[in-house]
Amino acid sequence: VQEFKDYQFKENKEDALKDLEDLVKKLPWTDPLKVWELNNSLKKKKTKRKKHNLQSPASRGKLSDGGEEGGADQNNPNDQEDCAQSPVALEAAGGQDTEHPQGVTSRNGVEEEEEEDGEQPDVRAEAQASSESGSKAGEGQAGEGEAKVLRFRVTCNRAGDKHSFTSNEAARDFGGAVQEHFQWKADMTNFDVEVLLNIHSSEVVVGIALTEESLHRRNITHFGPTTLRSTLAYGMLRLCDPQPTDIIVDPMCGTGAIPIEGAAEWPCCYHIAGDNNPQAVKRAANNISSLLRKNESKDSSAALGAPLDVIQWDICRLPLRTGSVDVVVTDMPFGKIGSKKKNWDLYPACLMEMGRICTPGTGRAVLLTQDKKCFAKALSRVGHIWRRAQTVWVNVGGLHAAVYLLRRTPEPAQDTRPFW
Repeated sequence: VQEFKDYQFKENKEDALKDLEDLVKKLPWTDPLKVWELNNSLKKKKTKRKKHNLQSPASRGKLSDGGEEGGADQNNPNDQEDCAQSPVALEAAGGQDTEHPQGVTSRNGVEEEEEEDGEQPDVRAEAQASSESGSKAGEGQAGEGEAKVLRFRVTCNRAGDKHSFTSNEAARDFGGAVQEHFQWKADMTNFDVEVLLNIHSSEVVVGIALTEESLHRRNITHFGPTTLRSTLAYGMLRLCDPQPTDIIVDPMCGTGAIPIEGAAEWPCCYHIAGDNNPQAVKRAANNISSLLRKNESKDSSAALGAPLDVIQWDICRLPLRTGSVDVVVTDMPFGKIGSKKKNWDLYPACLMEMGRICTPGTGRAVLLTQDKKCFAKALSRVGHIWRRAQTVWVNVGGLHAAVYLLRRTPEPAQDTRPFW
């Protein structure tokens, strides 16, 4: 709907929440709601086509003979969407004259700093003022009793320690203002519209969700203790600008989020995943199998493969030829599990080995870490083979981390391994 790069929050909690309430009336809702309606109609058509294709000839014959009981209505009543989050029962915002609780919820329902995901896509438009959809819904509620009134909820994701309010309070008051503005009905489980309120320090983004579920877990079915969000994995891959036929390696793959996202979005590249932990390799293999089954279900006429392999290895002694890899993309250990002290030995050794396998002059590396001090020191020790091209700051579960884009220098790396 709209993005505010430097939103000025009041120091007083009541004033800050009142500003969020007043913001609802000033936002350009019209075009985003039109996009939401279009997206919703396309999803319904796609669902109907899928059901029609999956229906067996025998069941079609049954229906044509008059047996219409137990049809699609039982499987998909009113096209209601399920919500994976637990509903949070919150009181109505102060001054609201309504019998409905506000349609609001926050991630995990806790009053603490929250992860700013950017998980669900939002619609940003610059059109002016009040929504036709909202006014129509309001008229329908006041006039015709049979007119459909949209159900909604507000989801707030908050990160940063300089806010006088919690995510629950922001979602509650913002949701109350949305309900008053559009006359929608609050429903935190079977909602039609999900309004997203993302707050990260002084940045505020208001959006409307276009997907039923968050995209940050797409393609992942087996999770580890530190599984990387798929949305962040996609962004890291985009940063390295993969080209057709590139060989892309994740030497510390964990559950395989990066190579799986790469195989799904860049099938013209070849992806290799590896880890020294056998449990992580097993989880990655299971996630790859799930991706293959998903691809097969989309096209049952052919068994589709994926340009992806997984292997157990030692990050400091990779079984890959010198200069044989185009891109390295990985999530490096933060030091939260284990010890940061080990990173002082691990990081330089990793960068040296990555430099050895990458093609001199054209190789790239995109590395995520929260241990920025250790990484800077390690990078200074291998400056002859890696040059830092770009740094992108990201929020990972409330941790201030960095994504580094490195470019391989033309200088050849020395292979110090005792054997090949």
